[in-house]
Amino acid sequence: MKSLYVKFVVFSIGIMVSSGILAFLISNTYYQQKLKPENDQKNTKIALDIAAFVEDHHNINFKEYLENLSTIGYQIYLVDRSGNESYFGAPFRDKTLSASTKEQVLNGEIYHGILHFPQETFVTGFFANELKNTIGVPLTHNGSNYALFIRPDIKLLFNEMQILFAWLLALMTFISIVLVLISTKYLVKPISKLTLATKSLATGNFHVDLDSNRRDELGELSQSFFQMARKLEQSDEMRKEFISNISHDIQSPLSNIKGYTNLLEKESLSSIEKSHYISVINDEISRLSSLTKQLLLLASLDRNEDILKKKTFNVAQQLKELIRNHQWLINEKGIMLSYSLPDTEIIGDPSLLNTVWDNLLTNAIKYNKPDGSIEISINKNEEWITVTFKDTGIGLSHQEQERIFDRFYRADIARTRYVEGTGLGLSIVATIVTLHDGQINVTSKENEGTTFVVKFPRR
Repeated sequence: MKSLYVKFVVFSIGIMVSSGILAFLISNTYYQQKLKPENDQKNTKIALDIAAFVEDHHNINFKEYLENLSTIGYQIYLVDRSGNESYFGAPFRDKTLSASTKEQVLNGEIYHGILHFPQETFVTGFFANELKNTIGVPLTHNGSNYALFIRPDIKLLFNEMQILFAWLLALMTFISIVLVLISTKYLVKPISKLTLATKSLATGNFHVDLDSNRRDELGELSQSFFQMARKLEQSDEMRKEFISNISHDIQSPLSNIKGYTNLLEKESLSSIEKSHYISVINDEISRLSSLTKQLLLLASLDRNEDILKKKTFNVAQQLKELIRNHQWLINEKGIMLSYSLPDTEIIGDPSLLNTVWDNLLTNAIKYNKPDGSIEISINKNEEWITVTFKDTGIGLSHQEQERIFDRFYRADIARTRYVEGTGLGLSIVATIVTLHDGQINVTSKENEGTTFVVKFPRR
């Protein structure tokens, strides 16, 4: 399998070659269609001017004149009716020329050899050093008829330029290839680093070293990869924490059930002790059942199953009913609860939203201080319906607020045997609110209290 570097180099050089061929074909077409006729006309005029000059000056030694013309950049061929031939200037590589062509020129016609030179896929009309690639004009001097054929001496006129262009082309090609190799190395290097970083992530090493200072697409890719690595690291930590928490939350009640079951086997137990042990076992079973139900609910929400059964209902009446159901616990803890719940209709799933309110109220009671307070209110405007739960509980640190909606996350102060919970409640709350196109925000201060604000669009 070829590396990306090799592929990029081959691809770039292929583009150079292809563009060169395409440019040559276009240039050749332009030459054949436009420059070639113009070149033919220009050289025809020059040939006619030469013939006119010779005809107007009877006393001139016109062969000597033609010899002088050849020294300034022309190849000349002269033939008369007797077949006498003369060449001036650089020799022609190919001296093939039909007798009929010579006869036509001797009879007064003009021969456009440059224009009618074969239409090949090369700029041959300019460089082909052949006798048939000339301009032929009739010439009369001192009563004798001649056929004069001329063409520019390309080698004489452009010999140095040919060498210059050859070196220029060679240097351009060489420098282009070198620059392609260097630039490709520069472009592919961060991708190679990303490949190594990907392999590093696969082994569980999330501390990757990437050049994220580039201000291009690769820089954005590196930054996105770095953010992905951080999220994967956080996900891995959450996974480990999940395993630890779920193991603890399952193992603890199972251990209690096993312990109290062993105690029930004693024959010397009194009826009071037996009843107490059975009550503890039932509580632990209820605890496991609650955990299982929450896990199943969260799994259903994650799979985005069609569990939403929306309808219009009065959310204020729902909250009042929930408060009545928890009134005994509120009174037991000595908490003062106040509420402002004007009748408000909302479109949503009553069962799932009741889960939201139940979790928020339960947390407000569970983490509140003795003789604390809870305020529940509903506010609405043209766009939003807002439900607020405010308590005077233990509060949350800034770090805890960032993770409060993570699964199985519980604030450190809550990780005691005195405060029960699974750490799934607020994660379920956030998921349900999101499914209703809503928003949930938390503001809190340690030892002062916490406020949860849930907003739903009124549409």
